[in-house]
This record gives sequence, structure tokens and C-alpha cells, in this order.
Amino acid sequence: MTVLILTAEQDVTADMVVARLHEQGVPMVRLDPADVPGRAVLSADYAHGDFDGYLSVNGHVLSMGGLRSVWVRRPGEPAAHAPEPSPWLTAETRQALFGMLYSAPTRWMNHPRRAEQARHKPWQLRVAHSSGFAVPPTVITTAPRVAQQFVEEYRQVVVKSASGPPPGEPPVALPTTLIGPDADFSGVAAGPALLQQYIPKRADIRLTCIGDRLFGARKTAVAGQVDGRFGETGHAWEPVAVPGRIARSVQEYTAFTELAYAAFDFAEDEEGVWWFLEGNQGGQFGFIELETGQPISDAVALWLSRRRPADRR
Repeated sequence: MTVLILTAEQDVTADMVVARLHEQGVPMVRLDPADVPGRAVLSADYAHGDFDGYLSVNGHVLSMGGLRSVWVRRPGEPAAHAPEPSPWLTAETRQALFGMLYSAPTRWMNHPRRAEQARHKPWQLRVAHSSGFAVPPTVITTAPRVAQQFVEEYRQVVVKSASGPPPGEPPVALPTTLIGPDADFSGVAAGPALLQQYIPKRADIRLTCIGDRLFGARKTAVAGQVDGRFGETGHAWEPVAVPGRIARSVQEYTAFTELAYAAFDFAEDEEGVWWFLEGNQGGQFGFIELETGQPISDAVALWLSRRRPADRR
């Protein structure tokens, strides 16, 4: 039984898990969908009332019947490395590769359909509310008047991206920005703006969830800090215990979203309340493991190495 890791060739975080799988003696195949077709070959056979499929990657042949689990880490666009890439070839390759993988009775971290839905910030916030997290008042709008009224009500408000940095080179950083009622809101009409009440925080919290295992990490914030992703605070990430209430909410969130992996970001206020900011279905964990020593890659490898459930088709 083999683990399949879908990720780019240069992925240090995936390298950490690969090393753990090797230590456990678990067979694994690493594939970037960008290498199909070309460096990797696939074949799926739907005949004689049955299905079988194969992937050949760097001389290793993986049968869909021998697939233990799939980790969708940081895969490239299918067929991106083909000699003559095109949108049509990408669509055809995605149909072939993922259609074959979906046909296999296997475990996913995370299933692409679940991950795609969980990526949408408005839906995240709705699920976070219903799971019992403390969520800052938020509005997403293209109406300038609505945006202005929101800021007038909550006074200290941040504006940030719902989808993350835009694609392309060079990469663009979009830090969360603090605004006030005197801001010009006319630009909201040109594209959706996400506005959220500012939480003065004493620390950033990153909580990594792998199955039923939780790893909490805390980094002390500096006074007036708005976006913990940018700038040096002079503090390192340290392990922190996960409160029972937060653990229960994480369990409800991941059960509803059907995510096997999620990285949650919180702002800890002066009273110790953890305010939900984001649940990232594919968030990084390597930097947390390196700074805290928490065995996160071990937990990922252990989840991937478990036997798949019986096929109930």
C-alpha cells in the first residue's frame, strides 16, 4: 500500500513528511501534476465491469488498487510542464488524473472538492460561527455606503484580502491594513472588500489540526501590531496548550468541512480570548515545527500511513 503525495518538486515541508514516511518504511510516490503528461504516465481502464488505474512516476508504478492515501500538498497545474501547454491540455489532464484518483477507494488529505469549498473565506466565517468560535464582526461588500457604515460603527477596522495574494510574478504582499471612518470607500464598488473589526492582540496563535491531533503555537505580538505575517516582533513561536472550548470547536469545524488537515489562525486578545481569523485547508506548518519542535510532520506521516477503510461502493 502506497502513499501518493501531490506537490511541486521544490517543497521543503513535503520533504519533512517524506523523510518521516521513509523512517516508517511506508512506500510513497511523489508526483507534481504539472509533470503529466511527460515525466509521469497514467492509464485508467474501465472495462469488463471493473476499474483499474496506474501511475508511472520515475520508474515507480502505482496501482489505484494499492493506493493507501493521497496528500494534496502544493500541486502544480496539470500539464504545466508539457512541451506545448494549453488550457485545453490542462483541462484534459485534470479530467484524466483526478478522475482516476477519485475512482480509487482511498483517504484524502484533503479531498480537492472539500478543500476548494473550505478555501472560501465567507463560508469559513459562517462555519466558524456555527462551530462556536469567537469571530470578529465582518462584512464583505461592494457597496461603499455599507463599508462606511460598518467602519463608523466599529471604528477600529481592518481591510484585508479574502482570497490571498493575487497570482503572478513577482509575488504581491497584501498585508492587513487598519482604516478609519475618514477613509475613501469609493473603490469598494470596483471589487469586494472584506472589512473586519480590529482585535487588539497580545499574541498570534497558529493551531495545526491533523485528524484528531492538535498542535498549538503562540507568538507574542508587539503593541499595535495589525498583521502578524509581516514584520519582525522579536519573539519566536512557542508551544501552547489548546483550550478545551477551542478543541471542541475545531472538531466541529473539521467534521462539518470534512477536512483531515487545517491550519487555524487566531488573535489572542488581552483577556485571553482566541478570535478566529482563518482556517487554511493547506496552510504551512514547517516553520512552526522548526521553531517549536512539535512533531507535526510525524503526525501527517502517521495519518497518511494508516490503512484505508474498506471499500463500501
